[in-house]
Amino acid sequence: MNEPSRWLTPAEQNAWRSFIRAQERLGGRVSRHLQSDSHLSVADYAVLVHLADAPGGRMRSADLAASVGWEKSRMSHQVSRMVKRRLVVREWCPEDGRGAFGVITPEGRAMIEAAAPSHVETVRRLFIDSLTPEELEVLTRVANRVLEHLEQRPMQGGSSGSSSPRPPR
Repeated sequence: MNEPSRWLTPAEQNAWRSFIRAQERLGGRVSRHLQSDSHLSVADYAVLVHLADAPGGRMRSADLAASVGWEKSRMSHQVSRMVKRRLVVREWCPEDGRGAFGVITPEGRAMIEAAAPSHVETVRRLFIDSLTPEELEVLTRVANRVLEHLEQRPMQGGSSGSSSPRPPR
């Protein structure tokens, strides 16, 4: 059953485009600072943060992928790159012959501990300091609402049936 596309209103399109531009620019700047300051990619940092916070510095690979919001294959490739740099190791799960744990190494822990202060300062300077406490509270509520909505609606393939797609960007 093909329903017509619900095009964005000018106000909706303005909000969407502003959000995307801000996300892309902020992400790019944070990424460049992290790479230049600590020689870690944003992906490295995300994995190391989750492992550093996990009990014993280890997580099952599937849980690590889910916590970061990645597909298992992407996590596998990322961990492989990090294993080569000795930031993490893989430990096989004795209860599940196909499962593995990602485990932060002392080198990985040292890297995240060294990178965190500069990274937090960059986030503060580029993002936090530009908003009032009230705006941060609203942003938190909005982001959590969007996340809840995404969790309730799993990814759906295909288009809405429109014969002339007009993307919101």
